[in-house]
Amino acid sequence: MKHTIQTLAVTTLLAVSSLSLSSCANGPLTQANAANSSKAQIASSSRAALHQLYAANPKARWLGSQAKAVLVFPSIVKGGFMVGAMGGNGSLVWRNGAIRDFYQTVGLSYGLQAGVQTYGYALFLMDDSALRSLNSSQGWEVGSSPSLVILDQGMAASLSTNTIQKSIYAIFFNQQGLMGGLGLQGSKITRIYPAP
Repeated sequence: MKHTIQTLAVTTLLAVSSLSLSSCANGPLTQANAANSSKAQIASSSRAALHQLYAANPKARWLGSQAKAVLVFPSIVKGGFMVGAMGGNGSLVWRNGAIRDFYQTVGLSYGLQAGVQTYGYALFLMDDSALRSLNSSQGWEVGSSPSLVILDQGMAASLSTNTIQKSIYAIFFNQQGLMGGLGLQGSKITRIYPAP
């Protein structure tokens, strides 16, 4: 009986979580988050984070020079106990430094997890297909993209014009907190329209 109740509770929680994530793309969370940050705030934070990443990681700077654009999320907050949630705002920085588009990332996860952490990440969009994926009307489930590579220090060191073969590269930075494991599985990126 106890096992049946636990199974039912977990199944219900997973169903609610998946419905919540699917509605996040155009739902109240996206609208509320966009309303709480201005374009100027998001752009300023994104530029500062990208500058800091480039200063700390020369390979990231080189990768940025090869990319069509870089989607920067300067501050993601992730927290949870068994069920986790994450979210934050960012902007698309074009190769020439221009910022015109703004995005939100949200995600839900489940499993053995507990704690709170903040971090940032940058997605280096290498070609037009990556840019098209970004502007899907239903949002982009980035963790399921077969052309995504999450770079650690070792992989980044081996990058060259001959080894870049994927459409999207992700680099995490500024990780703080007590929650282990960073990834993009279960996260969705949606375009937002914040106030100036």
